[in-house]
Amino acid sequence: MLATIADIVEIMETVAPIRLAEQWDNVGLQLGQKDWPVRRIWVALDPTFEVIQEACQSGVDLLITHHPLISEPLRSIDFKTPIGSVIKMAIQHHLAIYVAHTNLDSAVEGLNDFLARQIGLEDLKALRHAKPADIYKLVVYVPKEHEQQLLHTLFETAAGEIGPYTCCTFRNSGTGTFRPGSSSKPYSGQIDEISSANEIRLESVVRKDDINNIVRHLRAIHPYETMAYDIYPLKGPGNREGLGRVGSLNKSTDLISYAKTIKERLRLNSIKIAGRSDLIVKTAAVCSGSGSGLMDDFLSSGAEVYISGDLKFHDARAVEAADLGLIDIGHFASEHLMVEMLVGRLKKILSQKDIDINIEACELENDPFIRL
Repeated sequence: MLATIADIVEIMETVAPIRLAEQWDNVGLQLGQKDWPVRRIWVALDPTFEVIQEACQSGVDLLITHHPLISEPLRSIDFKTPIGSVIKMAIQHHLAIYVAHTNLDSAVEGLNDFLARQIGLEDLKALRHAKPADIYKLVVYVPKEHEQQLLHTLFETAAGEIGPYTCCTFRNSGTGTFRPGSSSKPYSGQIDEISSANEIRLESVVRKDDINNIVRHLRAIHPYETMAYDIYPLKGPGNREGLGRVGSLNKSTDLISYAKTIKERLRLNSIKIAGRSDLIVKTAAVCSGSGSGLMDDFLSSGAEVYISGDLKFHDARAVEAADLGLIDIGHFASEHLMVEMLVGRLKKILSQKDIDINIEACELENDPFIRL
């Protein structure tokens, strides 16, 4: 099956919903056209000149990166500037560029979940919860003989997303009663007579912004003259969506021992540590990328140690005062994991959808900092 950029954008929206991006962030399709065909995809951390040049020369159709190519509004595109030359090269070679940044950080089974599991954390929850989406329960009643048709139609919409799962529904059977009015055109039953029908109650969760489109989609194929349905607002505990993660180790350890374990598991040459070396660690917080902005969340989380990148001198002083610990693994090391993670996720999804696309990790990237 030949896919287009639009097909991959739709898949990426299930992996890292754009609604999860921070307000300041710029994610999604940044360059290209949705009807372009896709046969080859690369995944990289950064849309650098070298990465884009090699992608163009290698016949790549779509480059998916973590960091944006365009972060701020462009006032002009001068081909002699670094950003202008990259845009020119990509356009000339029909290379589309898609960005999944803070939305991939916050997504369930996204980068922070992956990083947390790589360093041995379990029972994960968000360090800073994302603003909850307005979630509703949609209930539709349909004659039993039309159950499968309505179900398949529902699965074509955005209904039924719960965490990393899609197509989530519940169904049970019952008997509906009705009396058609004189001006009605009933699917079954007689005018002005009370009738009954064997019906299926089909329910699923939907987001507020999707309700009108989903109802319109179902109504188009529903056999009843007036589709019977209900919509209820839902309230409840949030899921793991949000920045950072907090999790527990299966066995308590001291700060130095845990730092050495992290260094080994992530295959790092060096790390930075702050706090007492004999600090006992049972619960840890983690944030991919630059973690200073979530320091207050860490200090109030109940975790004994915080693992991230780009941590500051004053962050270290703050944890010393609180008798906690920091492990700075570096910005690159905490985020480059997204390449391995995303390649694996997309390969699995594309295989399930029977879409034949060659998806590869870009092998050109290295940490820009060299430690002597």
